[in-house]
Amino acid sequence: MATGGGLDRIDRRILEIVQEDASLTVNELAEAVSLSQNACWRRLKRLEDEGYILKRVALVDPVKLGSAMVVFVTVRAAEHSDEWLAAFAGAVRTIPEVVEFYRMSGEVDYLLKLRVKDIAAYDGVYRRLIKAVRLLDISSAFAMEEMKFTTSVPIAL
Repeated sequence: MATGGGLDRIDRRILEIVQEDASLTVNELAEAVSLSQNACWRRLKRLEDEGYILKRVALVDPVKLGSAMVVFVTVRAAEHSDEWLAAFAGAVRTIPEVVEFYRMSGEVDYLLKLRVKDIAAYDGVYRRLIKAVRLLDISSAFAMEEMKFTTSVPIAL
């Protein structure tokens, strides 16, 4: 086991495996990385304690839950003040359809990824955004097909 915050090959393999299936038992995980159950549990616990594993979640099917449409929204800010950002970020965080939210460099100030039922649902989000703060520009692009989706972070083994 690596110490001092570093990761060894087994730690990296554990992270790779739990990103694909966090429901594995410690025994199954230990078998997959050729460790004893206790040694594997200690590593897993350390990876959680050190913040490499943030949380364990279940991925659900957005289509079955009525949120099949993916919309990418770009926003250009009307101003660049702490107060404006706090108001905008606060408003965005209250909108459950916004599943990702980034501050960007370049021509666009913010990028939002939404999951909505349809265009009418998107229009409701759009209206909430323009009501929250003054925006210079807001533009939307609707995903036609999801070509790749993963929640896994690449880990060099």
